[in-house]
Amino acid sequence: MLRRLLSLFRGRPSADQVIPYPDGKRIYREFHSLRKEQMDPDALKVINRLSRHGYRSYLVGGCVRDMVLGKKPKDFDVVTQATPSQIRRIFANSRTIGRRFKIVHVVFRGGKIVEVSTFRGLPGHRLEGKRKNQDLLMKKDNVFGTPKEDAARRDFTINALYFDPRNESIIDYVGGFDDIQARNLRVIGDPEVSFEEDPVRMFRAAKFAALLNFNLEAESLKGIRKKKDEMLKASSARMLEEYYKIFRTGKTFEIFRSLAETGLLSVLFPFLGKVDGEEFRVSPAGRRLDIADKILTEREDLTTVIYLALLLAELVPDIFHGGTKTNIAEYVKNKISAECTRLNIPGKERDRLTQIFVSQPRFQQSERGRGNRPDVFRSKIFFYEAFIIFKIHALSRGDDDAIQQAMFWEFGPKIHPPSDSTLITMFPRRHRDRFGRPDRNDRPRDRDRGRDRSRPRTARAARAGTAPASPGA
Repeated sequence: MLRRLLSLFRGRPSADQVIPYPDGKRIYREFHSLRKEQMDPDALKVINRLSRHGYRSYLVGGCVRDMVLGKKPKDFDVVTQATPSQIRRIFANSRTIGRRFKIVHVVFRGGKIVEVSTFRGLPGHRLEGKRKNQDLLMKKDNVFGTPKEDAARRDFTINALYFDPRNESIIDYVGGFDDIQARNLRVIGDPEVSFEEDPVRMFRAAKFAALLNFNLEAESLKGIRKKKDEMLKASSARMLEEYYKIFRTGKTFEIFRSLAETGLLSVLFPFLGKVDGEEFRVSPAGRRLDIADKILTEREDLTTVIYLALLLAELVPDIFHGGTKTNIAEYVKNKISAECTRLNIPGKERDRLTQIFVSQPRFQQSERGRGNRPDVFRSKIFFYEAFIIFKIHALSRGDDDAIQQAMFWEFGPKIHPPSDSTLITMFPRRHRDRFGRPDRNDRPRDRDRGRDRSRPRTARAARAGTAPASPGA
């Protein structure tokens, strides 16, 4: 009753109470380098059409942050005051996705997607204070609001900037522009409340701190260490997708080191033990991830399954030095089954992980003999991933004998990953057929591609010093 009476005197809770710039700080084009020409043309088309229908719309989030940092964004997201149903009526080439918060995908030619979300409202507990034993985990978030409310309820200040293409200005309600300049990672509002609303924000904080080389603000770090066990409430399917995103950055080691420094690693991967950032750096798992990232920079292709195996290898150490002699498949399955279930790893990838681990002793056998045919083993679909695991494990331990064995298996025609769907590469990759050859559709079709076309095309024309005559001349 008292709370209700107080709320009547205070009036409706407002985002003005929790953000430093309630009216929105405009950073005009004279004070930053972002220009419309740098933006995705399809995202600008979406904004222009929404604006013509009377809906205020901006570019938002990671694309603005990356552009301010001088990086090339992977995608461009749009936020608008139009609701999902209104967006659908404007764009026939669109679909609604999401349960916790509905967003609209506008689909362009070639399957390209521009993600459009609606301004969200600020949860009441952000202003009224948390009640005793109140569960703040946000299961649904379809309350719409204003631009400043939407900015105030986002995760970090650096992800809450809007870009207005009409006058090429940045709109900042939370101080994110200054934090980018200072390379500070700061949670919006009370970190403990923010992390209870969405525990994955703690994981993302550790990820962005390592990925962007930002300093994690002291209160945010304190909140993570206090609320780290809330990570157990996060959806395992959502976390697996986050892990896959990390594996594709080429900075998996640095991010996992950041997870160790914040205390999240022991919650997410208890089998890796309780270690801080420096201890993780010299740990077996840390060394394996560090080598894998370096291999990526050397134009080697890896897969998401390889990274999962590098982590789960901690559970099956015996297979790398012949510690288990009989029924190795049963041994591997018993060791990794519980963690695969907890991490929500799909059945197909579990089978591949089992194959990778079971085949490790085979790499210690290099000579031909009865029942021992290296060429047949090399033809197995799991060979590439199993070999990479053997090679990285040998390098991480400094095992000269195992490294020599790896060199034996590496000799010969270049091997390629079995599937593009799980592929991780830092460089553009040509499509290949099942035998590792460049795909026919990806080969140059013009025999003269790359030659100087100003020179004569035939030997006779070259001798005569003239270009060949065209037919019928």
